[in-house]
Order: sequence, then structure tokens, then C-alpha cells
Amino acid sequence: MRLVLLGAPGAGKGTQCKNIVTEHGLLHLSSGDILRQERAAGTELGARAQSYMDSGALVPDEIVIGMMAKAIEEAPASGFVLDGFPRTVNQAIELDKALAATGLKIDAVLNLKIDDRVVAARMTGRRSCPQCGAVYHIENLKPKIKGQCDHDATDLVQRPDDSLEVVAQRLETYHRQTEPLVDYYKQNGTVYEFDAGESVDEVKASILEKLDTLDKTRSADAVSN
Repeated sequence: MRLVLLGAPGAGKGTQCKNIVTEHGLLHLSSGDILRQERAAGTELGARAQSYMDSGALVPDEIVIGMMAKAIEEAPASGFVLDGFPRTVNQAIELDKALAATGLKIDAVLNLKIDDRVVAARMTGRRSCPQCGAVYHIENLKPKIKGQCDHDATDLVQRPDDSLEVVAQRLETYHRQTEPLVDYYKQNGTVYEFDAGESVDEVKASILEKLDTLDKTRSADAVSN
């Protein structure tokens, strides 16, 4: 399957992507993770993207599209789930063109809906390990020792884009530039919506149930054809 996961920053896309990958064996392609890796490695791409990411603004399309197109080309035959890409209608159009050129298309779009106030509380309380990337929360997912990663005892940090000011900017940017993607994909009838304000396990169960149904339908269609 080839999936796109949509939702506001802090809706839980990264967590649910991992669940999907575990259950269905898909490749998790996160534009945010890839860009951060490039930044940490000090590459030209990372340097160009850094100022945009730190301020909460969207990285320009030409940077993201080129990077993600390469990652998609290297994806296994089992498929992939896109997390954080596309972020604009233009990116979605370019993605569809790239897939169509190889006879492929997006099979389903999963949209995580959530209230801005819930997002703000989630993101500003988030802390991460700069060493292994593990993520915690000051209220909902505390480490065993305050301020330290459970895996390697590294001091936890708040990412610059999780500050209150940047979170507000990211939400405004999302509603203005990314939310229109839902309507774009609805034109193809491929959007399935989930309440991301529910618990992680409840959202996981709803998503996996839907994907299992889609998988069975695809298998039945393949047999009949």
C-alpha cells in the first residue's frame, strides 16, 4: 500500500506511522526526520532547510520534493507511508505526477483531526533525546528519571519548533497551506478521517481496522482480476 498520513503538527502522525509500519511492513518516510538528519549531518540540504525548520515555516517545495522523490524511488515493493509530505497542494500534484510516471498512485489518505488547543498542550510539553531520538512528555509520557532519557541517560531537550510561539506559527501555517490537501485528496475519494483527540491506542485501533479492510478489498480485487 502507498499511504499519506495528514494532520496538524502534534496530531500523532509519527506515532501512528510506526504502528502502521509494524503491522503492515511499509516503509515510514518522514520528511521531518529526513530533513533533521540532513541538518545534523551538516549537508547542503540541511543547511538550507535549517532556518525554515527552526522558525516553524515550511521548507520550500523544491527542497522537499526532490528529497522525497528520491526516497520514494528507493521504497520497497511492499509500499510506504508518507508522514509530513506532501504539505501543500502543489507538492501533492507533483507527487501524483511522479507516481503516475511509474504507473503508481496513492491508495489511501489518513487524516488525523484534532483541536488546536490539544495540539498546543501536546507539543509544548514534548521533550526528546538528542542522542537516540526517543520522545517523552512532561505530563503524559514521563521518563523514569526526570529530564533524562530512559535508554541512554542523555539530558532531554525541547526542540526549537516545540516552543509556544513556534507551535502557534506552525498551526497557522498548517491551516493555511496544508489543510487544503484534504479537499484535494477527497476529489479522488481516498480520504479516511480519524479523531486524533482520542487515546493513542484508540486511534491505532481505528486506523488498523480501516487498513485491514482496505487490504482485504485489494486482495479480493486482485483475485477477481
